[in-house]
Formats: sequence, structure tokens, C-alpha cells
Amino acid sequence: MTAFKKVLYIVDIFYTIVYNAHRTKYMTVSRDQNAGRIHSMKIDNSSVERVEEFIYLGTTLTNQNSIQEEIKSRLKLGNAYYYSVQNLLSSRLLSKNLKIKIYRTIILPVFLYGCATWLLTLREERRLRVF
Repeated sequence: MTAFKKVLYIVDIFYTIVYNAHRTKYMTVSRDQNAGRIHSMKIDNSSVERVEEFIYLGTTLTNQNSIQEEIKSRLKLGNAYYYSVQNLLSSRLLSKNLKIKIYRTIILPVFLYGCATWLLTLREERRLRVF
């Protein structure tokens, strides 16, 4: 019995968790391009799909532990929210302070979600400064 199956068995005994082997996926995180490519995983004689990236709690995780795709998607989301409230931000009826509050409460949180865990290079930092 593999270590993974043992863990599933123990969890199943204590917590009665039901899992769907066809929807279960796994990802090996490494800076090495070939890490985990040789290994395959099976649960109850069903092969488990290996993926290169997936979205977890709204954050894109990659097997190379790279954040370029996450930054790109956050920039797109921030721009989408900016354009959705652009008519408010360009209105002459609202004060500058209110427009800043709209920016800080609607646009910035969408853009900065998960940024506390990002490790940035200078190139990525320069890319983010435009926002």
C-alpha cells in the first residue's frame, strides 16, 4: 500500500471523507522541469491526472512555483474592475476623495489579492507599479 493510499485510508476512517477519483488531480511543485513526470498516481485502480497549474482559492498555482501567470491574471482582473467603474471615476459629480475611496475599496483589493505571498523580481515589480 502506497503512502498516499495509507493517508486516504486513515482520513477515511476518522473523518469519512468521500473523494471523487475522476475529479482528483495532483501537481508536483519544483523548479526542475522534469520533476514528477515519471511518476503516475492511482487511486482505486483509477489514474489521477497530473496538471501543470490549477486555481486554488482564486490564486493560480503553477508547478514551477512561478507567479507570472498570477500577476497577469490579477492585472486583467484589476483592469476589468477599473473599466466597470470608469464612468464613476470620470464623473464630475463625485469628489476626488470619493473617487480615491472607490479605487481603494473596489479595484485595489481585486488586484492585490494574494500579493502577500508573492516573491517579486525587479522586472515584475516594475510591471506592477503601473497599477
